[in-house]
Amino acid sequence: MTALAGVALPKRADVDETTAATLTGITGAQRRLEAITPARELARPAVAQVDLASRVLGRASRSPYADEVRAGLSEAAGFAAWVHADMQDTGSARFYYRRAIDSARQADNALLAAYMIGSLAAFEIDADDPLTGLNLLARARREIGERPPATARAWLLSIEALGHASARDESAALQALRAAESAVRAGERAVAPPWPWVFPFDHAKLAGYRALVMVRLKRPAEAVAAFNESLASAQPGAKQRGVLMTEVAAAQAMSGHYDEALYLASNALTVGTTYGSERVLHRVRTFRRAYGGPPSNALRSFDERLHATLL
Repeated sequence: MTALAGVALPKRADVDETTAATLTGITGAQRRLEAITPARELARPAVAQVDLASRVLGRASRSPYADEVRAGLSEAAGFAAWVHADMQDTGSARFYYRRAIDSARQADNALLAAYMIGSLAAFEIDADDPLTGLNLLARARREIGERPPATARAWLLSIEALGHASARDESAALQALRAAESAVRAGERAVAPPWPWVFPFDHAKLAGYRALVMVRLKRPAEAVAAFNESLASAQPGAKQRGVLMTEVAAAQAMSGHYDEALYLASNALTVGTTYGSERVLHRVRTFRRAYGGPPSNALRSFDERLHATLL
């Protein structure tokens, strides 16, 4: 009998009060990288994080920390959905959004579930399915209850305004924007936004949504003014800036400022190729299909660059 025979072997590490925070910290680090990293480079780590959180939940399912881990799994799945959306992999994006919603509900976290449903709604509206998006937003409101935090209400109403504008319902879109403005003012009195929102939904963010709404309602002067208001107060990440540039380009083209429109769209094309964002490139191609300006050297140069992205 050896000297080690009577020594108890260590058990597999138990889940404790730090586990969920560690998982969300990893997802948070991935989110910070997302703004400057091609989605394809983040897709495998994001999926691996979902798998890791799932395995941890298997060990934590009977512990007091199970719901916290489920919430961490929801966040990881929501980020995986966002990465796949940026890759224009719509099937995978929907899969991970559904998983994020299910995990939030299993965690009994209505606010997180509403956030994930709202994120899926925004994705569907962005994919030119405003009816589905608006139906999802109605579910998010039911999930969140009758007295949601002002930040959540302002965000959901802004997405709703975009959905109505995409469906060409101008009256409903403007009504939702007015309600979102009231919610933003109410949110100014809050000490901090409620988790899972990290930053307040302020007037600058609302201005960004207003600009998107005005582009879809074909009100270019108001769209450009709203974009200027938004960008004067906030600096979005590179990929989001590329998306916004395509929207400003569309507004400029509506106003007959074709050279400025092509300049902005060309910059967005650079962002899309530099960061490997299929979402930005899709927006650039959408801009080109709708472009009604005259033939020019700038247009030919733009088309050559755009066609090169397909090879």
